[in-house]
Amino acid sequence: MDVDRLLPTPEAADLIALTREIADKELAPRVEEHERAESYPEGLFATLGRAGLLGLVYPEEYGGGGQPYEVYLQVLEELAARWASVAVATSVHTLACHPLHAFGTEEQKKRWLPAMLAGEWIGGYSLSEPGAGSDAAALTCKAEPVVDGYRITGTKAWVTHGGKADFYSLFARTAPGPHGVSCFLAPGAVDGLGFDPPERKMGLHAVPTAAAHWDGALLDADRLIGTEGQGLAIAFSALDCGRLGIAACATGLAQAALDVAVDYANERTTFGRRLVDHQGLGFLLADMTAAVDSARATYLDAARRRDLGHTFGRQASVAKLVATDAAMKVTTDAVQVLGGYGYTRDFPVERYMREAKIMQIFEGTNQIQRLVISRGLAA
Repeated sequence: MDVDRLLPTPEAADLIALTREIADKELAPRVEEHERAESYPEGLFATLGRAGLLGLVYPEEYGGGGQPYEVYLQVLEELAARWASVAVATSVHTLACHPLHAFGTEEQKKRWLPAMLAGEWIGGYSLSEPGAGSDAAALTCKAEPVVDGYRITGTKAWVTHGGKADFYSLFARTAPGPHGVSCFLAPGAVDGLGFDPPERKMGLHAVPTAAAHWDGALLDADRLIGTEGQGLAIAFSALDCGRLGIAACATGLAQAALDVAVDYANERTTFGRRLVDHQGLGFLLADMTAAVDSARATYLDAARRRDLGHTFGRQASVAKLVATDAAMKVTTDAVQVLGGYGYTRDFPVERYMREAKIMQIFEGTNQIQRLVISRGLAA
């Protein structure tokens, strides 16, 4: 079911229509094949790039779409309703472009940003480590100054598109302490960089998540983004936007699960009546609908605040918390609506439920979101 969206401009409405067309043609027919085979959809991100969907929030002068976050997030939601892996990877790519755009020099931006925004280069975000997930300040991967650059040594974890990306926004330590982390725009292939086999995940199988091993890889000095020691500030400025991306992905996933459940409840009969006509199931579907609508409204509120230049960190955490918890509940309830069929792979709701779980974990666990929100309440 197409969502009835309130969009700010006719151009935005056209963009949503284009996204739906591409998603229905390029994503929906391929999702089951690639998710079951755990195979990467080669060429798909280039298709999204050519359509202009990989640089929507960045300025047109660098090849971006010049769109507000309010519109970009609804594009992500449409993608997620067809293929969550692709939508999450699109969100991560957008996140990976943020450090260069927000903190890079004009020369750096002109040199690298157009290829990134056009989808010629796909990006990954490399912040987490085996011992530094929620506590990003604890990272130990080192960037040691050498003649004309830096030597990178250490291990990074949970890298979306790990081993497939053309560039990584990499965070590594240049000095001790919380102000000793720096940000680099690292190439995807360089001597001394290797990746483990992809993690064996519960869901989101089509796009790899892998650990990266930096074994003395050399980066040119101009790969430093911002100044030395500015890395955590760069990382955290990007994460508020990334949390909104995941909120939109979770909402799209929940909408997809709701659509399957509603269609099934309208077609399936029991005791001589359609499932939807039984009050117990009808009320469950009503609660699922309210959860999806609430998630959408919450992320859009945060996005509109961002677009207006207001602070939105708390609202981003609220949106990520509300939307991903909603996705977990709605997808689980969709399995319940379908009964035994919901537990089989004949219907996609079992996959939706597995995919929803990770959304409560990455881009800051929902416990971290509660910590962020509660700290903002302290007098």
